[in-house]
Amino acid sequence: MFDRMKVVVAPDPGLRTVCEPCVVGDPSLKKLAKRMAATMYKADGCGLAAPQVGLSKRLIVIDCDVDSEEQNPIALVNPELLELTGDPVEGDEGCLSCPGITVPVARQPWARVRYFDLDGNECEIEGDGLLGRCLQHEIDHLNGITLFEACTPQARLQALQDYAAAKAAGAKPGDTSIN
Repeated sequence: MFDRMKVVVAPDPGLRTVCEPCVVGDPSLKKLAKRMAATMYKADGCGLAAPQVGLSKRLIVIDCDVDSEEQNPIALVNPELLELTGDPVEGDEGCLSCPGITVPVARQPWARVRYFDLDGNECEIEGDGLLGRCLQHEIDHLNGITLFEACTPQARLQALQDYAAAKAAGAKPGDTSIN
């Protein structure tokens, strides 16, 4: 089992930083991705970006197969959104770096992403529903965008109030509610 990493929580300035590209094929990314996946699973997340563990690298891990008992994370090195389609759909999103709250965020329902796998192969992934939303959310992290910037200004004011209360109540990464 790989050791977990500490999840960075807002308002850490590293979460608002545009991340640097990874060196494609760098063998150290395999261990990093496994540690990130272990951290994500421990917090019951379905995605985790490197800045959420304090690293300014363009690397994310996702596993949106929430109905499966198996853990099959996908590591995406230097992911790039190629296409988004459909009218934006509002949905509540949680974030390991903003524990204790969910925030309504409007996102297009379908996404196609180009990335490199951990062996340096160029790949594409596409999806809708949770996968489409997760890809957009995690790539936002690589561009310094948190839930607070992804939502409407009105939702942001409410989210900031809710987040202050959640932090005061001791919310930890993986908590989506303080009730």
